[in-house]
Amino acid sequence: MKTHANISKASTSPLLLIILGLLIAGCATSQGTTLTTDLPKASSTAESTTPAQTAAVPTAAIAEATTTPTPANPTLYIAEPLPQGILSTQDLSNITLSDSPQASLWFGLAEDAPAGEILHTSEWVYALAAPFPTLRDDVSSADLQSLWQGSPASDFTSPSRLYVPDELAASLSAAWGAPSDVTTLTYQSLPEIDTLWDENAWVILPFDALTPRLKVLSIDGFSPLHKGFEPQTYPLSFRFTLVHTQTGEEMADLKSILAAIKPTNREPDKMTTLVMTGVTALVRATAYRMETKGILYPGEQIVDWLTGADITHISNEVSFYENCPFPNPNSRLLFFCSNPAYIKLFEYIGADIIELTGNHNNDSLHMYGVDVVPFSLNLYRERDMLYFGGGEDLADAKSPALITHNGNQLAFIGCNAPGPDFAWATDEHGGAAPCGDYQWMADEIIRLRKEGYLPIATFQYYEDYYHQPESHHIRDFGRIADASPVILNGSQAHLPKGMAFTDSTFIDYGLGNLFFDQMGIIDDYGNQILRTRWEVIQRHTFYNGKHLSTELLTAMLEDYAQPRPMTAAERSTFLDVLFTASDWISR
Repeated sequence: MKTHANISKASTSPLLLIILGLLIAGCATSQGTTLTTDLPKASSTAESTTPAQTAAVPTAAIAEATTTPTPANPTLYIAEPLPQGILSTQDLSNITLSDSPQASLWFGLAEDAPAGEILHTSEWVYALAAPFPTLRDDVSSADLQSLWQGSPASDFTSPSRLYVPDELAASLSAAWGAPSDVTTLTYQSLPEIDTLWDENAWVILPFDALTPRLKVLSIDGFSPLHKGFEPQTYPLSFRFTLVHTQTGEEMADLKSILAAIKPTNREPDKMTTLVMTGVTALVRATAYRMETKGILYPGEQIVDWLTGADITHISNEVSFYENCPFPNPNSRLLFFCSNPAYIKLFEYIGADIIELTGNHNNDSLHMYGVDVVPFSLNLYRERDMLYFGGGEDLADAKSPALITHNGNQLAFIGCNAPGPDFAWATDEHGGAAPCGDYQWMADEIIRLRKEGYLPIATFQYYEDYYHQPESHHIRDFGRIADASPVILNGSQAHLPKGMAFTDSTFIDYGLGNLFFDQMGIIDDYGNQILRTRWEVIQRHTFYNGKHLSTELLTAMLEDYAQPRPMTAAERSTFLDVLFTASDWISR
């Protein structure tokens, strides 16, 4: 209050000076005229100086009073509750917080704003999320409103409850009607993820508060995870405004409050999308289809998934060899090479980073006595494709590939556990990095974490044709997960396997194939297995240095070479199998 009192005194003092100055000036002018008439000219200049200087005081006061009024010290009313992090009150200076909505500044939901001049608008984006093993992908606005009211449609598999942040309750009530007092709960602090899983509950939460253990559900086909997202068309985008309520009032410096308000919690230039894929082996029937139907044929049905990401990962198990024979679709030989022309497929699908942990990466060394790894690496370098998990020698193979995109620092590292020996890099020839006891890789992940990177670890493990991970999978994947990579993938699986979460790591024990000709196999017991056609493509979203989300895109292999997006029914069946293999309950 002392500040206000000082400002009040300062604002009235020029008026007092004007009045006093005019009185003094009037007296001085009258007296000065009389004196200068009676005095000689030689002395009139010197003796008339005093009245002239006295008259200058009110002139300056008038100019100051009319041209530079003292700005008002702003007071701010905060219409709580607000999203966490939207306004940093501790960073405010020269701002007095007020309990009155009639304060000179008002900040809150735009729809509740009083009349006045809008000085700033923040766009806050929320997401609708469910436990990760949820089969549903999209919800209509009408169904979400019905769920809010506690009367979901008959064909809608509803969660047990819906959690909504306090700051949205009034706004959603105005738009959707009164919420159910049984199934709709408001919260100040985000519920524990374990609670949401245990209750099979859905939650509306700020975009930047997402976590990979939650699945983002699109609304009417729109998701804040996707590129081209427009907040204006999304029902869970909300505007918060700073309003100057006192029109015509001169405000003091507002830089501090404008700096304290965060403009949005979803800045596209802080987002990175990464697509990760399973086994690619451009050999046998796949290669034959490429020769007969075109090199780009395998990628034509899913190219948008792959090129739509900022970073696209391909695990290429087979190196390129200039003298590679024409592919035989019926070959039973398990030593492979690929025609160098096939790298055009990688260009077409926008491959950015190539994993080299595959156990066929240097079959040509065994078959032809030629180390083809350096030749393949040059093909990648010429196209600005990074590589990891293998290299020209052991040191190169163990080196991580580092990518910084939109401020997100990603580090890729990989190894090969089963061999064979000639697939492993040595000091003398190229190949994959051997896993050994996994300790070197764990140590490197810890180092990368300390340097601010988000490590992404992959490795070739021992192959099988079962969906569920076995005890040895859990043991060895766990050794690397203990080092806290954000993503840990098994790159060996030809049949997609289950998944798991630790406190800081998403684990996929095997994604299945991407471009490989396994339309089905007969296992060692004579069983025909057709689910080698099932494929997982992961799409990860990073934001402001954090792993926000993992999406599972699902595909079905056709014609020995070409994966296509699954139908809704195929996808539901596939995800149910994967979640069951993960020891999760599908929802």
